[in-house]
Amino acid sequence: MHVMGIIFANDATMGDLTGKRTMASLPFGGRYRQIDFHLSNMACAGIRNIGIISRHNYQSLMNHVGDAEEWGLELGEGGLEFLTPYAMSTSDRYRGKLENLFNAMDFLEYGVDDEDDYVVMADSAILSNMDMNKVIEAHIASGKDITVVTKAGIANGEKQLDLALKLDAKGEIVDVAVDYVAPADYLASMDTFVLSKKYLKHQIKELVARNKYHMDRDLVMGLYQKGFATINVYQFEGVALFNESIEEYFRNSLRLLDKDVRHDLFGGNHPVFTKVRDRVPSYYGDSCEIENCLVADGCFLEGEAEDSILFRQVTICEGAEVENCVIMNDAVIGEGAELEYVILDKNVTVRPGARLIGTEKNPIIIKRGETV
Repeated sequence: MHVMGIIFANDATMGDLTGKRTMASLPFGGRYRQIDFHLSNMACAGIRNIGIISRHNYQSLMNHVGDAEEWGLELGEGGLEFLTPYAMSTSDRYRGKLENLFNAMDFLEYGVDDEDDYVVMADSAILSNMDMNKVIEAHIASGKDITVVTKAGIANGEKQLDLALKLDAKGEIVDVAVDYVAPADYLASMDTFVLSKKYLKHQIKELVARNKYHMDRDLVMGLYQKGFATINVYQFEGVALFNESIEEYFRNSLRLLDKDVRHDLFGGNHPVFTKVRDRVPSYYGDSCEIENCLVADGCFLEGEAEDSILFRQVTICEGAEVENCVIMNDAVIGEGAELEYVILDKNVTVRPGARLIGTEKNPIIIKRGETV
């Protein structure tokens, strides 16, 4: 059996956080990028042939992944590959993931097609520590065409889900909906799918030829409703963080302060690997007060911080107060500054005495490299 992996870098807009980067390269958890979780899930399952699909703004992502040594992968044909399908596309308008796959068909054509060749596809916006071997085994055992990995407890009658599924008491599908504000009895797709490579290639060619480009609407729901596809629903039991909006990203970042969430996400099934950037240990000044914070290495802390995520080499000067914030690499917070419900991107400088106060639902975002 040979399994290929495809990770969609997800160029969805999250305001200033993704202005110059993809969702895959968005920093998370003090020292990680979102793609780290998906690369680790696949690499730890023995998947060595992985394609990363990104349409634009992928320089930061390429710099982070580098030669993929941290994940035990080899950069190049037959290993890890960066796929930029719009460099080959005849269209300059994004129409969906199926078009991405169609324009990257050379990657799917790699090797000899066998009946037991499979493809695992994942989206960078949803983070988990998942045993992909169990998902693949469940897909094969089901005998179904498509396995959709889902999570209960996400649907709440307010959040719009890309793909929602409802099961009856016997575990059979009774409803499939796309872009649906689903009630709590629906399962939310984690945008992770398993299919045979032969089946996926055939359906991509058939659907694109008929002007259909949407993964959820046309491939999954469309084929299911027409009776052309059978669906296996795999219910993931671990922590799943849906970072599909600024509010969700901010809330999920602070959820890492819960040790149960943190331990499940970073060690539930396997380690989460990332690019090694070792720094000196963080310095805690005599007058600093740090309470319930996740602190990376290289920080210089002389002020106060509470309920916050501090990335590498953050400086909090004496008299500064930080609460309920996400502070990314190399940010400097001046003396006497006050920050609450704020996201500082990398290399931001906050002047002494500045006061930035957001809310839980609308945190203030300061763009990379700015001075406020």
